Amino acid sequence: MNAPVVPGCVSRSGLNWLLHRAAQKLGSVAQEAAGRHGITTRGQLVLTALASEECRRTQLALGQALGLDKTTLTAELDRLERAELIVRKPDPTDRRVRVPAITERGRAVQAEVEKLHVEVESAFTAGLEPADVHTLRALLQRLIVSDSGSDSGSCI
Repeated sequence: MNAPVVPGCVSRSGLNWLLHRAAQKLGSVAQEAAGRHGITTRGQLVLTALASEECRRTQLALGQALGLDKTTLTAELDRLERAELIVRKPDPTDRRVRVPAITERGRAVQAEVEKLHVEVESAFTAGLEPADVHTLRALLQRLIVSDSGSDSGSCI
């Protein structure tokens, strides 16, 4: 059963509120899907980045690519390593630097959660026409890569 609608919230039309509310609704279901495999949505983002890497990345470079600060990324990598989904090895050129790598178990979990996330997104956008979903994605990508606004903070 849905929670009662608060009249003051129904009329919100600011872009920040709309984007936040849509992300909140989608994010809670995506988190539930990831949680079924013992990881967080952020963990899934890290695993996906590591699974798709053609070249190795240091922790610092990975954090920058994902928009995660050092503390947040380190905590997430610690969780993933304890779950044996990643390993961190010293960089052969600089032993002070750690290079995270996804394990086979990590690849399996990442693939399963990715399937669930695709299902979640499909259900979330089911009321939209496929062309509208495509347009929504394209517009959001344009906003993300635009030069306006700061690019600081976590991606999730």
